[in-house]
Amino acid sequence: MDKAAIKTKATEATVADFIAAVTEARRREEAGVIDTIHRRVTGLEPRMWGPSIIGYGSYDYVYDSGRSGTMCRAGFSPRRAAMTLYLMGHYLDRQPEADALLARLGKYKTGKSCLYINKLADVDLEILEKLVALSWKVMNERYPT
Repeated sequence: MDKAAIKTKATEATVADFIAAVTEARRREEAGVIDTIHRRVTGLEPRMWGPSIIGYGSYDYVYDSGRSGTMCRAGFSPRRAAMTLYLMGHYLDRQPEADALLARLGKYKTGKSCLYINKLADVDLEILEKLVALSWKVMNERYPT
């Protein structure tokens, strides 16, 4: 396999089966909550992306290097260490609105385009939904369908 090949692609695995197989009961329940938020925001049924990302919608990208691919517009993964939400819109355009929401969210960590939450009880779910909606809006503006 080409070292630079994109590994995260949409699969035929079912989201329901993936969530049902999450070992930890709390994380499994939290995955249901996060799925409900994403479905409400996006209006879409999710698909599995790679072995562990639940994604909503897709977009095509091309890097300056010429490398291109397709990825979910929004998504999450109920990982053992932390619930990971992929907020690509915030990575593309770190708006003051996103920073203001993050300031009110609760306990979390961030990566480049990821939001890591240890327990959903540590965050305000209304604020979390607003963050997901803002990221979705930015992605749709940046990558119109």
